[in-house]
Amino acid sequence: MGNEACDLDSTVSALALAYFLAKTSPAPKAAFIPVLNIPRADFALRTETTFLLQEQGIPATSLIFRDEIDLGGLHHAGLLSLTLVDHHILPGADTALEEAVVEVLDHRPLERDRAPSCQVTAELVGSCATLVTERIAQGPPGVLDRTMAALLHGTILLDCVNLSPAAGKVTPRDVACVSLLEARFPELLARNAIFEALQAAKFDVSGLTTEQMLRKDLKVLSSDELVLAVSAIYVDLETFLCRPNFLQDLDAFCQARGYTGLVAMTISFNERNEPSRQLAVYSRCETLRSTVCRALEEATTPSLHLQPLPSPWSCVGAYAQGNTLASRKKVLPILRAALGGPGAAGGPEEEVVLPPTPMNSLVEECPLAQAVPPLCPHDVLERVSRIAAGQPPSSPK
Repeated sequence: MGNEACDLDSTVSALALAYFLAKTSPAPKAAFIPVLNIPRADFALRTETTFLLQEQGIPATSLIFRDEIDLGGLHHAGLLSLTLVDHHILPGADTALEEAVVEVLDHRPLERDRAPSCQVTAELVGSCATLVTERIAQGPPGVLDRTMAALLHGTILLDCVNLSPAAGKVTPRDVACVSLLEARFPELLARNAIFEALQAAKFDVSGLTTEQMLRKDLKVLSSDELVLAVSAIYVDLETFLCRPNFLQDLDAFCQARGYTGLVAMTISFNERNEPSRQLAVYSRCETLRSTVCRALEEATTPSLHLQPLPSPWSCVGAYAQGNTLASRKKVLPILRAALGGPGAAGGPEEEVVLPPTPMNSLVEECPLAQAVPPLCPHDVLERVSRIAAGQPPSSPK
């Protein structure tokens, strides 16, 4: 079982290790079950994961999600042995499962000791999938198949920013595992092709509902009386505001979660891959909306260089953000101060349990902030396939 973010690394590490153990375990009656540590309803938000699994012919119906298996009941019955991948500390709600943990594979520094009976592999590599690949490579020959190799290959490339040293994520062991997978399976897609396709998939929200778009990359700020949602949205603001039933969906989203208002920070790219940032401020409370808008307009650290845009809704203020370097990370302190006055600069901020992979999140200033392809992931793979076949690439859709 991976962590609660259930990003591509957690998902593929769980799938690959469970597959390997099922093929090699000497225990004939054991069932090895990869568990995706989110409810099934949230799976659609992991667009890079759904894309890669679909490309490899793995249907979502074959996956087991956290809300579909009673780990507590299995443990209580003495039937559970739990292996943690891509994390090593269970959240408070899962404390009762700690004594069932028999193995850990993680690529973060250890923050707690484990019992001597627990096998721990904790290495500072770029991707947990690298550790899983090493484990499989040391096992019996023939266990690793092309599908599993493609999943591991794509995951390591995405986590390690296409093995770019400038991104500061890759280690020699990550590079070695990618090379090993390519040597065993020469038919794997070229590194640039799969990386660009996964990057495009990560920010492809075309198949999501408005509610899912708002939840995909969400932070929440709160004061004593108010709760403000801050969502990163990966389409231009005009497209977002003109979605069918937009205002009803926005009202329902905030009412269901107790949010007094919401700030949507959009990022989109032109044909030259140049980023454009826009802001929308929504609240049915005019006082809060005016307060937040004024704080954003008058901000100096940094100045956002806002220009008002027409809005189809009286309860939504809209802006073009001239300072495209001002990411959400830099805007959050402005919003905190607006909620609670001078003392709120260090106020509470909740990371909602749907975080993006941090180093890949455009709103958090990753090295890729200037270079996300304005193509859907299937377009990327189609164009590369045509080039490989000696055919001219089709025009982008």
